[in-house]
Amino acid sequence: MSAADAGGAPPGHAGSGPGAAGGPPPPAPAHTGGRPALRHRLAERGVDRTLLLAAPGVLFLVVLFCYPLLYGVGLSFQPQKGGGALANYRRFFGDPYLRGTIWTTLRLAVPAALVNCLAAVPVAFRTRAPFRGRRLVTTLLVMPITLGTVLTAEGLLGYLGPNGWFNKALLGIGLVDHPLDLVHNYWGVLASLVITGFPFSYLLTLSYLTGIDPSLEQAAATLGAARRHRFRYILLPLLAPGLAITFCLSFVLAFAVFPSAQLVGDPRGSTHVISIEAYQAAFQSFDYSMGSAIAMIMAAVMLAVVAIVLAWRSLLYRGATGGKG
Repeated sequence: MSAADAGGAPPGHAGSGPGAAGGPPPPAPAHTGGRPALRHRLAERGVDRTLLLAAPGVLFLVVLFCYPLLYGVGLSFQPQKGGGALANYRRFFGDPYLRGTIWTTLRLAVPAALVNCLAAVPVAFRTRAPFRGRRLVTTLLVMPITLGTVLTAEGLLGYLGPNGWFNKALLGIGLVDHPLDLVHNYWGVLASLVITGFPFSYLLTLSYLTGIDPSLEQAAATLGAARRHRFRYILLPLLAPGLAITFCLSFVLAFAVFPSAQLVGDPRGSTHVISIEAYQAAFQSFDYSMGSAIAMIMAAVMLAVVAIVLAWRSLLYRGATGGKG
């Protein structure tokens, strides 16, 4: 009698069939028709549950940036006094006084951004390597961030004003016969923009500089390259993309100048910047449509300058930034 006739199952086949007693149930098919499930197809494209972590940021961007921008664009084409959708823009560019506010603001923003970027490079070079007191020096350099534009303007009035410490010192040692006009003009606003904008430029430049692999400079020094040649041919090309971004951010901050132009400038004359004109149109003349149009012109000018700088950056250097990571 065989093992099968005796009621025993052949070795290797007992309970091996699907649905056998005591065996686990067969798994449900993950897909039908030969196509992966939708969840798997989305995961292959990077769309999964972790993408939900970006939802708060997207909501923040839509509520506080996209909606106000689109609302302002639409409002700028609804002139309060009529005359067609482009009446506000024709009024702005047709008035030499209003049109001149663009140049006035550029005369402040571009030099301030250049000074901040150029001043940040040597300071960042000096503080990139560890040394005694480095933390204290870095803290002092970024301290103006905590002051704010209003407190900085008050400090400039007390220091550079006609009765300020600086003019008193110059008069005391006989270098000048009368106090210098350093506030309530172009130079007062420029000084305020440099003081408040330098910490941002310094921190950005320092972050880009510390990301450059130091072995590149060491290899050039080993081959006999002088310090200035190492900076010109190795560090500067690698740092140029970061400097372009630093200039763009510094320019945007300076172009939107408002408190400094009011407090330490001449808001009715040499420092009548475009932001003051937008404020006066919206909150003094209560012409919100014109104020929105001026704000859109501000945004267009800033985007144009940023686009020019980024185009120059792409022409200057197309390689990697040489980061250590």
